[in-house]
Amino acid sequence: MPSGAGIGWLGTHPYFSRVLAGMMPVLESADVQLRLHAMNREASVDTVEEIAANATLGVLLADTTPEMAARLYRRCRRVVSMVPTAAPVPGMEADNAGGAYAAVKELYGLGRRRIAAVHGPADNPCATSRRLGYRRAVADLGLTAVEADGAFSREGGYAAVLRMLESDPRTDALFVACDLMAAGAVQAVTATGRSVPRDVSIIGFDDSIAAACSNPPLTTMRLPVEEMAAAAAGLLLDGSLVPGHRQHFPVELVIRQSTEHHGH
Repeated sequence: MPSGAGIGWLGTHPYFSRVLAGMMPVLESADVQLRLHAMNREASVDTVEEIAANATLGVLLADTTPEMAARLYRRCRRVVSMVPTAAPVPGMEADNAGGAYAAVKELYGLGRRRIAAVHGPADNPCATSRRLGYRRAVADLGLTAVEADGAFSREGGYAAVLRMLESDPRTDALFVACDLMAAGAVQAVTATGRSVPRDVSIIGFDDSIAAACSNPPLTTMRLPVEEMAAAAAGLLLDGSLVPGHRQHFPVELVIRQSTEHHGH
């Protein structure tokens, strides 16, 4: 149940299809009907009431703010969030901050010293955690933080990196907080006459279809979306939810051609 009006969101970001792919095998074993709701950040009381009233088994929140999750949880206790959420709301938690930290360390280990970041939306909890991980890593490594916002879209990543390379042409590596933005970042680097990974190494986040389809394919931090969605659906099915439940998932480095490795 992402934010954003209309049904267009379903095809615009690989994340949502991965959530569905994780849920479906679990739900197929039960006689369950899946309903999709798009809820914007300012969803009305009536919308929240309607979702709560119609959720017989429960609600899986794919992408919503902690505030919205808390509002829904007050009306319906059978709620699980896929993103960092309010304390009482049960949630699946990936190590977003740790993944961002590991990405910066990987780039540093490749000899990169001007490691910039393209972040996601300020109101997205995953993006916030990845931002914190990046900032912690550059501080620990004694580097300068160079940051831009790319709105979790390919176009946003492209525009942000074009501006960044113009204002900071010494940038030799990018940590990009989602693969869609990172695909745009690769295009922007190439458009300035630079080469990936020779001039600029790039690490994305998610390990979505966008990473494999980028040119060159993206090194990225794998977010285990399918596993998280399956675990969340399982919790809703067996009714074992308790307030504040957290299940933690690691984030893993997947190496492809957008970073330069010795011997490749």
